[in-house]
Amino acid sequence: MEVQGVRINKFLSEAGVCSRREADRLIEKGSVCIDGRIAVQGDKVKEGQKVTVNGKSISKEEEEIFLAFYKPKGIVCTTAEKENGEKVKNVVDYIGYKKRIYPIGRLDQASEGLLLMTNQGDIMEKILRSRYNHEKEYFVKVDRKLDDKFIKGMSSGVPILDTVTKPCKIWKEDDYSFHIILTQGLNRQIRRMCEYFGYRVVYLRRDRIMNIKLDGLKKGRYRQLTQKEISELKRQL
Repeated sequence: MEVQGVRINKFLSEAGVCSRREADRLIEKGSVCIDGRIAVQGDKVKEGQKVTVNGKSISKEEEEIFLAFYKPKGIVCTTAEKENGEKVKNVVDYIGYKKRIYPIGRLDQASEGLLLMTNQGDIMEKILRSRYNHEKEYFVKVDRKLDDKFIKGMSSGVPILDTVTKPCKIWKEDDYSFHIILTQGLNRQIRRMCEYFGYRVVYLRRDRIMNIKLDGLKKGRYRQLTQKEISELKRQL
């Protein structure tokens, strides 16, 4: 660790506790302490200092962990036990991995498919930054027959959430389903895009994140990424 220390949110991210964004939320709640003092935003951790989260001592995990997980419907992509005051089935407890890991991004509760899990905060942040145009591929079924206007409109950019989505690749599987490749990750993006054209998503599955594919993975199970997959992932980042 550098003599001048590292920011507390980065320290927690690199220790495999959570993302920097979630670390900021923990700090705001007063859940993080440095040498017994409640941490505030911008604090730095120096070598030899003791960091705790909700009373538990935190140290940096040296082993790089990368998992591909087939998230079933109903599982929430968070490390928290509650959301909006209600108890949830969070992905970390569901997997029950022996070391601290957290999800890279989110896949909404009603959707299923590929979710990457890691303890490498900096790599997670790079994957999530939309300006790098990292591809994510999905398979989607809707409630009524697709038409050419829908396919063209979806691919050209759709006004949602006070913005317009980036142009994307989309192709039909059959009259009621399609594949789509996005390079950004707005909240419930595909569902909102479909709603704009009067369609309702009835099934959504994420099949690929960058070079990592869901192929062969059973629902509710996870696997370690191969060294080849990890090397290619880092190369693309």
